[in-house]
Amino acid sequence: MESVNVKAEDLKKLIRDVAQIKEMLVAEKEEREMEEIELTDWAKNELEEARKRSEKEYVSLEDVKKRILSKK
Repeated sequence: MESVNVKAEDLKKLIRDVAQIKEMLVAEKEEREMEEIELTDWAKNELEEARKRSEKEYVSLEDVKKRILSKK
């Protein structure tokens, strides 16, 4: 097998380049994951109904807690 001489500076540059490529790939992956996902028709309908609902129909968190705890 033939021996290869590698300069330390070349090796350091290669390590920096690989680290930069890795950062770019990770950033690209995160960007794809954060892209807006379109809602299903069911979710769109639910959202539309929720927006139409009056705040008077809302149930407070305290009432929900009381209901859940009273069932135990």
